[in-house]
Amino acid sequence: MDTPYVTREQWEEHEERWLAPWAMRSADSRGRQYPDPERPYRSSFQRDRDRVVHTTAFRRLEYKTQVFVTYEGDYYRTRLTHTIEVVQIARTIARALRANEDLAEAIAMAHDLGHTPFGHSGEAALHEMMSDHGGFDHNHQTLRLVTKLEQRYPDFPGLNLTYEVREGIVKHRTEYDRGDSGREYEPERPPTLEAQIVNAADEIAYSTHDLDDGLRAGLLLPKIVEELPVWRLAREQSGVEPGAADEVSRHRAVRRLIDLEVTDLIRTTMDSLRARRPASPDEVRDVAEGVARHSPEVAALNRELKDYLFQRLYRHWRVLRMANKSGGFVRRLFSAYVEDPRQLPDRVQEAAGQEGLYRAVCDYVAGMTDRYALEEYRKLFDPSLNL
Repeated sequence: MDTPYVTREQWEEHEERWLAPWAMRSADSRGRQYPDPERPYRSSFQRDRDRVVHTTAFRRLEYKTQVFVTYEGDYYRTRLTHTIEVVQIARTIARALRANEDLAEAIAMAHDLGHTPFGHSGEAALHEMMSDHGGFDHNHQTLRLVTKLEQRYPDFPGLNLTYEVREGIVKHRTEYDRGDSGREYEPERPPTLEAQIVNAADEIAYSTHDLDDGLRAGLLLPKIVEELPVWRLAREQSGVEPGAADEVSRHRAVRRLIDLEVTDLIRTTMDSLRARRPASPDEVRDVAEGVARHSPEVAALNRELKDYLFQRLYRHWRVLRMANKSGGFVRRLFSAYVEDPRQLPDRVQEAAGQEGLYRAVCDYVAGMTDRYALEEYRKLFDPSLNL
């Protein structure tokens, strides 16, 4: 009698039949750091995805923000909603290229786990406070979380993820992600195609949703955004009138912009794959410049979009005011804990004895959500608060 469910072996056979030669098959993974028997009905990459979803760090992404911090409103993107968008885009691209959707999803699910509260301003503040103690980088912090800090299993530290997911984490590269990978992860080589897809999906997601959130917040005006050629192209193709400011029109234009970006990436990457004909995932790693890319035309439009967002949104006086304020929160919290570690929870004090005070405090602050950091700030510095 046939097994009533799809076994891992059957799924691996499906991957062998369906995936393109350049795709990473779960059966060919370089494996995990510690012995960990595989399961009967989930592939190794599916298990990695599930392990990430059940972490404390993943749940905290709901209350970690990107550009707009929590006190600006609850309808802007958070790290969690951003992650979900990256996953959706990455799976679409991976499926179209016959790459491994499960591997792409696992990397995308994990890629932002190491982010601090208050977005990049929080990260910059932590890096400053750790400048004499090894610094701080959210890619490295993500790897630290999945290999050490998330204690969920009795037989090994961290999540014991596969090599390919860990490699995708440390080789996450976008405009704002430049962490260096250790020797264990072949830093001179690009990662799998699936990891490259996640990198591209991340850039598509944050550029388009930051534009969307900027318009929603009124920091960017539709008439002024008309300066952007890529916006005009998306607006015209979606049938939205110039300067339209209503919510439905904005959503139509943003959806078309995402579709334009994704379609171009799929077509250009497929052209690159067909030209090079990599016969294995390892041959993808041999292409120094990577294979997942936009066409020169769309890459130029994206460059203009990123520069526009940097000048008109990320450097807007309201955003800078939020960034300076939240960076100050992080610096004062960090200094208070270092100056008097007795204010730290017992578990953090114990970690300080093992990791050193600065790294333990860094791990503690980096793991905070925006609202928890604000609450801690009130407890430490508000004299009117009765504790």
